[in-house]
Amino acid sequence: MSSLTFASAHQLARLIRDRQVSAVEVLDAYLTQIAKHNSQLNAICTLDEDNARTRARLADEALARGENWGALHGVPITIKDIFETAGLRTTAGYIPLKDYVPQQDATAVARLRAAGAVIMGKTNMAELAANYQSTNSLFPRVNNPWHLDYTPGGSSGGSAAAVAAGLSPLDLGNDFGGSVRQPAHFCGIYGLKPTDRRISTAGQIPEVPGMPLSIRQMMTVGCFARSLEDIRLCFSLIAGADLRRPDVPPIPLDRPSGKPVQQLKIAWTAEWAEVPVASEIRAAMESIVQTLSHAGVHTERWLPKDFELSKILNLYGRISMYLTIYAQPQDRYNLRRSLELIFRTATQGDKELRKLGARLKCQIVC
Repeated sequence: MSSLTFASAHQLARLIRDRQVSAVEVLDAYLTQIAKHNSQLNAICTLDEDNARTRARLADEALARGENWGALHGVPITIKDIFETAGLRTTAGYIPLKDYVPQQDATAVARLRAAGAVIMGKTNMAELAANYQSTNSLFPRVNNPWHLDYTPGGSSGGSAAAVAAGLSPLDLGNDFGGSVRQPAHFCGIYGLKPTDRRISTAGQIPEVPGMPLSIRQMMTVGCFARSLEDIRLCFSLIAGADLRRPDVPPIPLDRPSGKPVQQLKIAWTAEWAEVPVASEIRAAMESIVQTLSHAGVHTERWLPKDFELSKILNLYGRISMYLTIYAQPQDRYNLRRSLELIFRTATQGDKELRKLGARLKCQIVC
């Protein structure tokens, strides 16, 4: 069981394709893992077991006929509850959407289905993706699989916790201000925030159904996995132009240049003045830099001239509030309410982060 639930998505796809294991057997392994651990983690908020079993069985029958649906044929995955899934409840952790069942998939979800994926269910998250922890009024708080008293981060805490704990090999998330990057870091897995407009955001909340489209920059669709190869695979499947989002250009995927490492130049920094870095992280960074240098890569410790994190955070805060305020339900959220939602619990237990958050909040609204 554990060999399947902690295998990578591309490995599972190969095992299923080569008929070494069936899609039903892989799904059963994950459902067993979910039944064993999800009650403590609260990572998966909606489980679609019956439909997943049907899809896995059909995947096996298709292979028996010589059919291959795509790169993820028969592989079970999960989807952050912020993406619309046809026929499957999508709440974004927001009470007015507790019974919302979309009629069509978000574009990225549809592309994963088209590649043969089996969607097991939806992963828990921060309410309307507006918090650095994963809490909402519909489902229990998501816990970190490495320590249940710790947060997995947010807003995609359920995504990261599910992948880290072997409840899912691959999860679809989104990132505006860290919603993929921070939970991936907190849970020790890989996460990707791609370049803006590489992946369509069609069918994604927090632009609640019926509200105008306002988030046109910074919001991206990304993914969580336990291997970089899975990140590459997922990105290749969901990237590209979309008629539902005409501002996503039809640009082909970039390919590695093939340059020798001696021609690479990498800039790095140990920390920012306002945010001290833990000694373990600093040591890991320095070890990586040393390894790269020994391989012939040109490395340089560098920060842009006159780099001030507080000014950058203030500018980010102003832009983010400008973009997101009209995406929120106006009967419940105004500017100050949105800021409270972001900073209320995000900074608990960290004095320096709390001070930084309070300063940013004041700079935005004062």
